[in-house]
Amino acid sequence: MRVTDFDYDLPEQLIAQTPLDERSSSRLLVLDKKTGEIEHKHFYDIVDYLDNNDVLVLNDTKVLPSRIYGKKIDTNASIELLLLKEIQNNIWEALARPAKRVKVGTKIIFGDGLLMATCLEEKPDGERVFQMEYQGIFLEILEQIGSMPLPPYIHKKLINQDRYQTVYARDYGSAAAPTAGLHFTKELLQKLKKKGVEIVYVTLNVGLGTFRPVTVDKVEEHHMHSETYQMSKGTADTLNLAKKLGKRIISVGTTSTRTLESIMKKYGKFVECYESTNIFIYPPYEFMAVDALITNFHLPKSTLIMLVSAFSSKEVILNAYKIAVEKKYRFFSFGDAMFIKWFKNYILFIHFAMYLFLTKHLKKEKRRYERKYIW
Repeated sequence: MRVTDFDYDLPEQLIAQTPLDERSSSRLLVLDKKTGEIEHKHFYDIVDYLDNNDVLVLNDTKVLPSRIYGKKIDTNASIELLLLKEIQNNIWEALARPAKRVKVGTKIIFGDGLLMATCLEEKPDGERVFQMEYQGIFLEILEQIGSMPLPPYIHKKLINQDRYQTVYARDYGSAAAPTAGLHFTKELLQKLKKKGVEIVYVTLNVGLGTFRPVTVDKVEEHHMHSETYQMSKGTADTLNLAKKLGKRIISVGTTSTRTLESIMKKYGKFVECYESTNIFIYPPYEFMAVDALITNFHLPKSTLIMLVSAFSSKEVILNAYKIAVEKKYRFFSFGDAMFIKWFKNYILFIHFAMYLFLTKHLKKEKRRYERKYIW
């Protein structure tokens, strides 16, 4: 399978540069994963598609303000670092720009001396490893000197940094936001809970893979970077019970999906764990954990559009994207959303529909009998 099979035409003006004023007012394309049938809604309408037979899984990772700007101590040249992950205490993997100016031994000063980074290693794929030196608490320093690591296709400055965080983000750890969750508000989550929807959380710290394009020609030759994930015992127990009862497990975003599928693929059930994954999901793939998916619109030829194509089909997804372009949906991180739905227990659904029909029919016959023989 070729990477170009997942390409599509996207006018640049449809790439959302800023978030909407109201998170849940974004548009929602509702897609039947089997038939390809489409409905055009708004994200706040998601309440109408979920009920007490659903479990919603959210990724509660928090984005580090990990883009920092400094100066080389020896030449005063400007250097930008994008921190990716802490691999040991105060030792970080990062992307440097311009990378050619950063060699082993290079020292960079940030925030008028609040932080100094010394390059320890140059990796083959362009990453650098840095020793961080500072006084105080590292996260507090990052909050002072860092900015949100917005994707390269976003060119406008983000005024409110919190808009690149979900409302339920908890612990710092990601180099990018789980953007499908950006549409949720606390009020919308409360409405879902009132309908009986169970809401649980996993954590996958989004890393370098989000920023790396697919550079090979054949899909099968691409390798994902490893990312850490975590599932609590409470979440595992809830999801295992949901599977037993035949409830739908609805994943919010590709990061939650990769977490759930990684665990189910490894253990055959959901378990409490703190591990890493480099799972790469592309067609054909048999999903073991996820029954429905809330996601954004993804870049052409990206691993993310391959994942959603595996969940439905390449033909159904690319047709939906074509219609989204025609309808001028907003694309990528600050763009609109898609709900890829499926009735898990289709036979039960048919039986329930027959039950409703027969009940209505019997009530009608009962009224006709009463009018004829009793009244």
